Formats: sequence, C-alpha cells, structure tokens
Amino acid sequence: MPRSEDERLVALEARCACDDPLFARAMSIGRPRRPREFRRTGAWWALAVTTAVLIGGVIVANGLLIATGLVGVGLAAQSLDPPS
Repeated sequence: MPRSEDERLVALEARCACDDPLFARAMSIGRPRRPREFRRTGAWWALAVTTAVLIGGVIVANGLLIATGLVGVGLAAQSLDPPS
C-alpha cells in the first residue's frame, strides 16, 4: 500500500531536521538559510589566518611557520571546494 504524500513530507522534514537543524528551523519560520554544505565562513577565516602565518613565516624566514602556513592554506582551500 503506497504511503500518503503527507507521510513522505513528514519523513523528509524529520531527515532534514536531523541533518541540518539550523536550516530546518530557518525553513519552518519562513526565513531560508543556506544549507550546511554551502556555509563556508569558517573556511574563509582559516584561509585568511593561515595565509597570514605563511606570509609571516616568509618575512621572518622561519621554515616551521612557512610549512605550517602551506599546510593550513592547503587544508583551508580544500574546504572551500564545493561539494560534488
């Protein structure tokens, strides 16, 4: 016996609320918010900080800072890559 459309919508809403509660709450009050996959504010901050560490390492000629900056910039840039 096929399920009703209301049951499917309730199941979809419950799954969305479990996956991304902020998005589900924003949709329920009528003010949509970008889903978690497309919120990248933290990644931009990480990129800015690690770029500053990299530049600081180059200025003071410290290999450890340069290596840390390169690894951090790589990780931050990878987190900016859109989900496939």
